[in-house]
Amino acid sequence: MTCWKQTALTAGAVVMIAGCAVGPTYHAPVPPSVTTYTSVPLAATISPAPAAAAVQTLAYGAAVNPRWWRDFGSPALDRLVETALARNPGLDAAEATLKEARYNMKAAEGIFYPQVSLGLSAERLKESAASNGGVFTPPLFNLYTGEASVSYDPDVFGLNRLVSRNEQAQVDVAADQLQAARLTLAGNVVNVALSLAALDEEIAAEQNDIGDQTQLLELTRKRYALGADSELSVLTQAVQLESSRAALPTLEQARDQARHLLAVYLGRFPAEAHTFETPRLAQLRLPSRLPVSLPSALVRRRPDIRAAEAQLRAANAVVGEQVARMYPSLQLMGDFGGQSNVLSSLFDPAARVWDLGAPLVVPLFEGGTLKAQQHAAEQAYAAVFATYRSTVLNAFGNVADVLRALQHDAVAAAAEKHALRDATRAFALVRTQYRSGAVDYLSLLTSEVQYDTARIAYIQAEARQLTDTAALYMAMGGGDQVAAPQSPRPGSQQESSK
Repeated sequence: MTCWKQTALTAGAVVMIAGCAVGPTYHAPVPPSVTTYTSVPLAATISPAPAAAAVQTLAYGAAVNPRWWRDFGSPALDRLVETALARNPGLDAAEATLKEARYNMKAAEGIFYPQVSLGLSAERLKESAASNGGVFTPPLFNLYTGEASVSYDPDVFGLNRLVSRNEQAQVDVAADQLQAARLTLAGNVVNVALSLAALDEEIAAEQNDIGDQTQLLELTRKRYALGADSELSVLTQAVQLESSRAALPTLEQARDQARHLLAVYLGRFPAEAHTFETPRLAQLRLPSRLPVSLPSALVRRRPDIRAAEAQLRAANAVVGEQVARMYPSLQLMGDFGGQSNVLSSLFDPAARVWDLGAPLVVPLFEGGTLKAQQHAAEQAYAAVFATYRSTVLNAFGNVADVLRALQHDAVAAAAEKHALRDATRAFALVRTQYRSGAVDYLSLLTSEVQYDTARIAYIQAEARQLTDTAALYMAMGGGDQVAAPQSPRPGSQQESSK
């Protein structure tokens, strides 16, 4: 009875101190104190001149549409992105990694429950005569054993909780990396689709330009044959034509590569590149209202920053683990069962065996190993923290670059639109004069070439605006595309250890 009382007192004491944990307290990093992304604050409206180009408004503090690609107004683009998100094998790998992390966390949390096992054994034994000094030959006998074992780790100094916290942080890392993979894939599909739309328009304009230059060369040759033009004009026009012809295969190769890459993003083979529809440039709408997260909120929305912060929590938990290993560890355990030489009497009262124990292990001298492991974990934490800071700085630099690019794109698009408008009016004027006989055909073709050149330049300017707009959505984190991890996000609740 005394043994039972001692065990109960020990267990009670363990329960009372089980809430005491060791290790450094974790505090979520403070959000950056900056209030703008660029050195010169941007205006809310991105447009160099009214009606010169499409007007875009920066909506500071607005939430990003989780399906942000739909803001471009193209059903074909929507189908491409959603197909990629459903079929890309890279996302399957990221999802499997997340599931693995969740199972690892569940396995780590199993230590918080009593471990119960049942053992059965049957043995045929014969000992050596040396055990009795050779006086007699030991008998040959059977030994049957059956017992139930129970053990429980009360986690006095929080080692198991720190291990579980580390695994939970790894789940958060995997979840945020999955979201980052989805965001990256959606952005890649949108960028390739936009490039394809621009390349199709550029190729059509280049082919039209080659046709015009071919006619222009023939006309110049006739004028030279009649003595109305010089050989230099013929050679100059021939060089320009061949340069345009040489540029066409480059554009076609870029288009083919883009279609092959898009097929891979969709989880298909390049041979199936002709099976999906891509949007045309005229079918795409430049989003007029662009969501821009406040700088203090960006660290909560970008999945790469959240993943870096989760890795910081994991590294903090590892430091706590190393500290906890320098403290005593205690385990409660007990066995109850029966042992007999005859199977039929295994469950008789006389065959019962049991034991209770509470082994306590206190590290006294480890040759500096545990302390060195703690210092190593602290330096690992410092490295992860430096990586976190670098991730935040790079994210802010990414946003600043995109915002400036949008501003410059608007200026360039306005200039190219003016140039295209003037080239269009000039071509219409020359065409009217040609019909009335005021100018020759050479002047008409020259004006048309200038129009085609201005058209290609404007197509490229439009494509840059669309691409940089997609880059802004990605820089903002792309909205919540996956369920939030189960553990609290930084800022909602601090994790700490006493």
